[in-house]
Amino acid sequence: MKEPFINDTIDTTVLPKFEDVQLTPLHPSYIKVIWFNIALVFGIIAIAAGFGFYYINELQPYRIAISAGYIFIVLLTITINVINFKTRGFAFREHDVIYRSGAISINTTIIPYNRVQHVAVHEGPISRWLDLATVEVFTAGGVGGDIKIPGLEKIHATAIKQLVVGKIDNKQSDEGEDIFTSATLEEPLPPEEEDNNERD
Repeated sequence: MKEPFINDTIDTTVLPKFEDVQLTPLHPSYIKVIWFNIALVFGIIAIAAGFGFYYINELQPYRIAISAGYIFIVLLTITINVINFKTRGFAFREHDVIYRSGAISINTTIIPYNRVQHVAVHEGPISRWLDLATVEVFTAGGVGGDIKIPGLEKIHATAIKQLVVGKIDNKQSDEGEDIFTSATLEEPLPPEEEDNNERD
């Protein structure tokens, strides 16, 4: 006998809130990586601007304006990166991973383990010097669903990778068991009809 179809309304006001989850911040040493990247980019720009002011006379009247704009962009970039650094956080729960980031707008990504394809650990030259690493989680949804969690201690990043790989293996094992169970519970096919025109 078929069970009756039930389609009750869900009270969305009492659903669990991911905002209540205590997120782990990035390692404090990661701010040094941010400072290095900012200094590298704007250092190159400053050198190029210096050569421009020296060799291109047409830029001399705009020297103050360009310098003021340069300083403003540097301060704005530093402010945004510091806010973003303080905002970033992550949590690995029983069934999913949460990652929050952003400065002007806060983005929170929640990825269930059954959508994860694989996980990788990366180390840049500065991060390697600071014994830090980045964990990258790739999903079946493509680039938009992937997340990168930088600023992790290398030993912590390796442990997270092993955790996620274990979750993926468990999900695949469970799916395989479900397929096998459903296959064994299927009704046997009716036997083929015997050929009545057997040859002597």
